[in-house]
Amino acid sequence: MITLRQFTMARVGLGRTGNSLNTAALLEFRLAHARARDAVHAPFDARSLLLEVRQLGLRAIAVESAARDRTEYLRRPDRGRRLKDASVPLLKAQPGGYDVAFIIADGLSPVAVARHALPVLSLVSAELLLDGWSIAPVVVVERGRVAIGDEIGVALGAKLVVVLIGERPGLSSPDSLGIYLTWDPVPGKTDAERNCISNVRPEGLSYEAAAFKLLFLAREARRLKLTGVQLKDDTARKLGA
Repeated sequence: MITLRQFTMARVGLGRTGNSLNTAALLEFRLAHARARDAVHAPFDARSLLLEVRQLGLRAIAVESAARDRTEYLRRPDRGRRLKDASVPLLKAQPGGYDVAFIIADGLSPVAVARHALPVLSLVSAELLLDGWSIAPVVVVERGRVAIGDEIGVALGAKLVVVLIGERPGLSSPDSLGIYLTWDPVPGKTDAERNCISNVRPEGLSYEAAAFKLLFLAREARRLKLTGVQLKDDTARKLGA
């Protein structure tokens, strides 16, 4: 017998007991909710991530946002979009003038970053180096949000920034990684000026598919000198060609 749940992780076709959900479905819901909460508050091991990035043959720097702790980060999103004052000199000490800067930020799911950021970065950075792109030191950000990439991009003199960040956990995906691209990063850029690749994880968009999309968008951003609503993800048509 074919059921809807064979095709989606969404909570459909759960069944009922009288006017309520059955016990198994209710317990699954509570477990998913607990996992989502745990993902938001999970610790972020920036030191280990730095070592793993360097093992890929890339340079790496650790910085922090202006949010002093996780509680402030969650209550004050604006502080997660700005660098801590002490972190700025670390970036400005770099030579600058890079084609691309990769930023890895914990976001709202440090779990997603720990699981999925390195496999995607490994695939993409290898291809870009073969293409002759200059890659800035990878910046690992504690308590960072997407827009912090703009300030980092300016400090490094990068033409394009790519932010790999933990997305807001859902009840079926507590470990989803998001990827945001911004051409000519400067503070004040809007979301309409970025491109997003979402739901990167084995149960969602595979590492290989995410890397393919990211490489396409990065190359097109460089060619057209723009990102956002004017840059279309044409990878589906290219795969079918």
